[in-house]
Amino acid sequence: MTEPIVVGFDGSDSSRQALAWAEQEAAIRDAPLRVMHAMPRWSPDVLLVPEPSGWEIEADKAARENLNQVTAEIRSRRPRLEVTAEVVADRPEDALVHAADAAQLVVVGSRGRGGFAELLLGSVSRHVASRAPRPVAVVRARPTSEHGVIVVGVSGQPGEEALLEYAFREAVLRGSVLRAVHAWTHPGTVEPWTVEPVVFDTEAAGRDEAQRLAEFLVGPAEKFPDVDLVAQVVRGHPAKALAGASAEADVVIVGAAHGATGTLLGLGGTAHAVLHHARAPVIVVRA
Repeated sequence: MTEPIVVGFDGSDSSRQALAWAEQEAAIRDAPLRVMHAMPRWSPDVLLVPEPSGWEIEADKAARENLNQVTAEIRSRRPRLEVTAEVVADRPEDALVHAADAAQLVVVGSRGRGGFAELLLGSVSRHVASRAPRPVAVVRARPTSEHGVIVVGVSGQPGEEALLEYAFREAVLRGSVLRAVHAWTHPGTVEPWTVEPVVFDTEAAGRDEAQRLAEFLVGPAEKFPDVDLVAQVVRGHPAKALAGASAEADVVIVGAAHGATGTLLGLGGTAHAVLHHARAPVIVVRA
């Protein structure tokens, strides 16, 4: 049985954008779509405030009516798509992380109903992207037009095999160009324990980085010969390079830093920054 795409939905504008994107992804992958509304038990912010009478029943009823409406709309547009919906009595972040065990992709909006408007990334989406064992897509806004391009961030470090294979498979699914972006800020020959040179030949260093990237991509490119691959080397911070590339991409794929659990919310600095600033949906892939 094909693993489903799981999407979190709470009725907010952000979750509606995530649902629309997830619906399209399910159609592309010919996968079931599972819509989840997590409704935690009453947990007052102020100590000793009692649960309002009938709160849980009314909240459950409203959630189910909302889900019935959106799933009916999806079925009317895509009658062949298998769609299920459920209300889960749990915190949204915990419910989605748990559901990820049996999903091929978890989709969340960048913000839910709670939180501060100025925050670019909500706590639920951050938690799910940090902790889910399967790939997580964070959808801030759907691109207004299709570019036919997938962007993947490549550091060139060991442990990115799963990330690259995922990106190549996504390119095959969509028939898209795959743009592998590698950003550098110092010569690749400098070891972590040495002192970075104050002066170096930037043109020569750029050529060295381009050669390293080309060699790094040989294996995956041979495995997926039909993918139109573009290698792009940029001098600068990886997050800034990927955020810039996202303006002309349908999706950006990044890896959660190996061993990042407990640091920068379990994502690593680059993935965390890209989730905040990318102008296209971002998929976070764990090693």
